Amino acid sequence: MSTPREDGLSMPAEWSSHAATYMAWPTRVELWGDLFEQAKLDYAEVANAIGAFEPVVMVADPSQTAEARRYLGANVEILPIPTADPWMRDNGPIFVTDGAGGVALVHFRFNAWGEKFLPYDRDAEVPRHIAERLGMRRYEAPMVLEGGSFFVDGEGTLLTTEQCLLHPNRNPGMTREEIERTLREYLGVDVIVWLGQGHHLDRDTDGHVDGIAQYVRPGVVLLHAPSDPQDQDHEPGQDNLRRLREARDARGRAFEVIGFDPGASTAAGLNLYLCNGGAIVPTDETETDEPVLAQIRAAFPDREVVPVPGRTLLEGGGGPHCITQQLPVGVPIR
Repeated sequence: MSTPREDGLSMPAEWSSHAATYMAWPTRVELWGDLFEQAKLDYAEVANAIGAFEPVVMVADPSQTAEARRYLGANVEILPIPTADPWMRDNGPIFVTDGAGGVALVHFRFNAWGEKFLPYDRDAEVPRHIAERLGMRRYEAPMVLEGGSFFVDGEGTLLTTEQCLLHPNRNPGMTREEIERTLREYLGVDVIVWLGQGHHLDRDTDGHVDGIAQYVRPGVVLLHAPSDPQDQDHEPGQDNLRRLREARDARGRAFEVIGFDPGASTAAGLNLYLCNGGAIVPTDETETDEPVLAQIRAAFPDREVVPVPGRTLLEGGGGPHCITQQLPVGVPIR
C-alpha cells in the first residue's frame, strides 16, 4: 500500500475543526486499584465537558457499555469495541486529511509503552475496529508510536522527544533516520524538532511530549521549563528551551516559546486538550489551580478554558490530552 504522504495526506493540527473526539472507557480495575471508581467519574466529566463543544465517541468494551451509558451525557455516543486500556491518544487511530475534505486513518503499532502493561492485544487493534466502523481507509505504519509522544502544527512540523521515540523499548531495530523517514511518510510532515526529555514524573510513557509542551499555534509553543534550579525539571527544561530556540519549523520560522510554570500544582498542567472552541485543562481542585488556569487563558484567549479533575488521571499516567483523540471534519476516504 502507498503511504499517506504519497497520497497527499497529512495530519492536521489539534486546533483544526473536529467532527468528534474519541475516548475509551476505563475497563481494568487492576490498572487503577482503589482509584477505579473515581477514574470512571473523571473520565465521564472530561467526556461531558468536551460534549458541550463537539460530539464525543466513547469506545467501551462490550461488557462495559451499559455502565458507561449511565455516566455519560446525551452528546456522548457509546461504541462497543474490545479494549482494555483507556488511553485513546496512544493506542487509538491517528487521522490524516487530504486538504479537500477527505479523511483517512493511520494505524501505528502499539506495545503498551514498551510492554509495561500486559496484555495489550485488544488495544493494539482499536484503530482497525474504528476504521471498519467509519468505513475509512486505514494505513498500517511499520513502527510503534503513541499519539502523546508528538505534536504537529498542521504546516509540516512535528515536535517530539528523544527520550520516548528513541527509547529501545519502542523500535529497537530502527535508526533515528528511519524513524524520521517513517514519521514523514505516515504523518505528512517535513521537519522534526527533537526535544530531549519529558517530565520527571512521567513514569510510564518514557517522556511523552504532551507532559511538557503544547502547541498554541504554528510557531508558538507552551513549554514547561522551570527557572528554579532546585526543580527536578529545571535542567531538562532549559535544554528543551535551548533546542526550541535554536530550531526552525517547516516554514522557516523561529519558535516563540511561552514559558509555563505550574507552581505548587501537581496535576494542573499542559496535558490539556483543544476541542472546538475549548481547552479542557486538568486541575488539582485546590487554590493552586488559578495561577495555572490564568497562564492557559492567556495563551488561548479565544478559547473557553474548562477545568476538570486531574489528580486521578495523573495517578493513572496522564491527563485529558492522553485520553482523547480528535477526528477531523471531513468525509471518509474509502
